[in-house]
Amino acid sequence: MQYLGLEIENLKSLGAIDTAREISQQPEIWLKIWDLIKNQQKALSSFIQDHQYDKIILTGAGTSAYIGESLEGTFYRNLHHNVTAIPTTHLVSHPYDYLSGNESILLISFARSGNSPESKAAVKLADNISKTCHHLIITCNMDGDLATYESKNKKYILLLPKETNDKSLAMTSSYTSMLLSGLLLSRLNELDELKAQVQLASDYAKGILTDHLNEIKEIADLPFKRAVFLGSGPLLGTATESQLKLQELTDGSIICKHESFLGFRHGPKAVVDNETLIVFILSNSTYASKYEHDLMFAMDKGKKALAMVAIAERIDFDIPVGYKISHTQNGLHLEEDFMTLPGVVPGQLLGFFKSLSLGLMPDQPSTSGAISRVVQGVNIYDLP
Repeated sequence: MQYLGLEIENLKSLGAIDTAREISQQPEIWLKIWDLIKNQQKALSSFIQDHQYDKIILTGAGTSAYIGESLEGTFYRNLHHNVTAIPTTHLVSHPYDYLSGNESILLISFARSGNSPESKAAVKLADNISKTCHHLIITCNMDGDLATYESKNKKYILLLPKETNDKSLAMTSSYTSMLLSGLLLSRLNELDELKAQVQLASDYAKGILTDHLNEIKEIADLPFKRAVFLGSGPLLGTATESQLKLQELTDGSIICKHESFLGFRHGPKAVVDNETLIVFILSNSTYASKYEHDLMFAMDKGKKALAMVAIAERIDFDIPVGYKISHTQNGLHLEEDFMTLPGVVPGQLLGFFKSLSLGLMPDQPSTSGAISRVVQGVNIYDLP
């Protein structure tokens, strides 16, 4: 049996079996997530809709925070509510910038383990400062501190399938499973119609894991020392997560940045040199893509990158890049919000194969122990 084109015994010897399995399982896991949300549709609808909130906060730490970055727009558009994505790492150090005793909030927490110090501190601060705070906790670990948190206010624990609780250091299937949960939660009244979108996202990811696997290996073998990931709208969160995957799986050997297509022109473009890989994660919004195409054609001005990669639902137009990863040639359409699911898989694979090429173990790439599966050494202090 193989994962990502490598035999299981080989993956074990390379310290890569968990990461390879967790990346590979995503297309099937997403279908399970739809079933899970469908089975709890009425209870979730009741919890979210039967209370009045002044605002909804999407929160998490690290990778889990990037989920909120991708979901902020879809929650705003579909729930017609004041929604903001705030990392727990911001909220804990400056709680009064985000929480008020005059406001009732719905705090939606995303957490793989639920044991990060900031995640635990954030829910307590929200309870203590807000007028009222109802908690919707989406987690992969039934035994984690968030899953067992006792709140003075109402809470709902959405526990994802146990296989989403990634064993490896880098979050992969846990990230996309929580992201998909959020996408479906924002549109609970459309679940039946959205099943086809989940299936299509799954099919697109399967295509990347088969049809484009060798191409991504080839890109990972290029001698780049920097990488820039660009995305717009919900795909900005995808770009953020993609750059983290490459950076942490290479133990910081590859320095990565993320930006929006328009934002990249305002200074960050200066990082480009002949050792830089640029990855364009393209929207399938006709309007947004105009800005994205302008930027790609403007890349011939200034210092040239080592290589440029485009990831898109379809690429039926001329763009000046060396590598093109497209999801479909059949005229199918995946909503832009759901593009965040297959859109992150190339970044995960780039991190995985670059880690191997550098002689690292993807399951535990941090040779110094500087980063760990659950962050260590964070002190939480009482508010004055």
